Amino acid sequence: MIDSLVARTDLEALPMIKRGKVRDLYDAGNAYLIVSTDRLSAFDVVFNEPIPYKGVVLNMIAEYWFNQTKDFVPNHYLSTNIMEDLPQLYEHKRELHLRSMLVKKAQVLPFEFIVRGYLMGSAYKEYKKTGKIAGKDYGHGLVLGSKFGEPLFTPSTKAEVGHDVNVTYEYMSNELGTELSEKLRDLSLELFQFASREAMKKGLILVDTKFEFGTTEDGLILIDEVFTPDSSRYVLKSDYDVGFIDRSLDKQFVRDFVSSEGWNKEPPPPALPEDIVQKTSERYMYLMELLTGKDLQELMGNE
Repeated sequence: MIDSLVARTDLEALPMIKRGKVRDLYDAGNAYLIVSTDRLSAFDVVFNEPIPYKGVVLNMIAEYWFNQTKDFVPNHYLSTNIMEDLPQLYEHKRELHLRSMLVKKAQVLPFEFIVRGYLMGSAYKEYKKTGKIAGKDYGHGLVLGSKFGEPLFTPSTKAEVGHDVNVTYEYMSNELGTELSEKLRDLSLELFQFASREAMKKGLILVDTKFEFGTTEDGLILIDEVFTPDSSRYVLKSDYDVGFIDRSLDKQFVRDFVSSEGWNKEPPPPALPEDIVQKTSERYMYLMELLTGKDLQELMGNE
C-alpha cells in the first residue's frame, strides 16, 4: 500500500540535506534519496494543502522520462527499489513507495533551462507587456497559445529564495561560458523536441518545460525532474485544436484559481478549496496514465 497524502517526511535513518518546495532530499552515502511529497508550489510559494498522490505522479513520470531520454544525455536516476537499496527505511515503506528514487550526486548549475514551444505562462505575460520574450523582440501578432516556428530557449536564474528571473542567453553565456552554454541550449532543445514528438503520439501537446543540469566527475548530467506536470505544461491536443488552451494537465489550474482570487503571489498563500485540490489531483493522475500507460488505482490494487 501507499499513503495517499505525504506532506513531509522525517527519515531518522538518513541525514536530511534539504527540504525543498516539493522534494525532501536525504544523504544516502554514495547517492541522494529524493522523496517527492504532495506539497504544491505555485509562484514559488508552498501551499498549505497537499495534493493527493501528486508526489507519486511526479516520481513515476520522472522515472519514465529519465529512461526515455538517457540516450540523449546521462541523468542522475539510479533506482526506485528503495526497500531493496535502503532496507533501514522499511518502517517508512508506505510513505516512500512509488514516490522516491535514488539519484547520483552532482554539482547543480545555477540556472533553469527553459524551452517553450507555445506562448503561455510568464512568457505570455512578458510579451503582452513589452512585446519581448526573454529580452528579444517578437513584434505583434502573437496570442495566448501561439505556436512558435521553432522552440525558444529562455533560461532563468535558479533562486533558492524568492522568484526565479528570466534572463537572456547572453547573460547565461557570460556566467557559464560559451562552450557549456551552447551545449546546454542544444541539449535542452533536443530533449524538448523528442518529448514533444512522444507526447503528441499520446494525444498531448508539450507546451513548455524546464530542465536542471549538474556536473559530476564524468561530466554533464540531467538532474532534478524531467517533463513532469510540476516542471512542464501539457495540453490535450483535442482541447488545443478547439481553442481550450487553458485546460492544461498541470498546476496551471491552481495558478489560474489563485490569480482569479487576487492573490499577490507572496506568502502566505490563500487556502485551496477542496474541489480545487481534488481536480488538481485528477489532472496529475490522468497525465501520468496518458504518458506512462500506468493507472494508479490498478497499481495500488496489484499490491
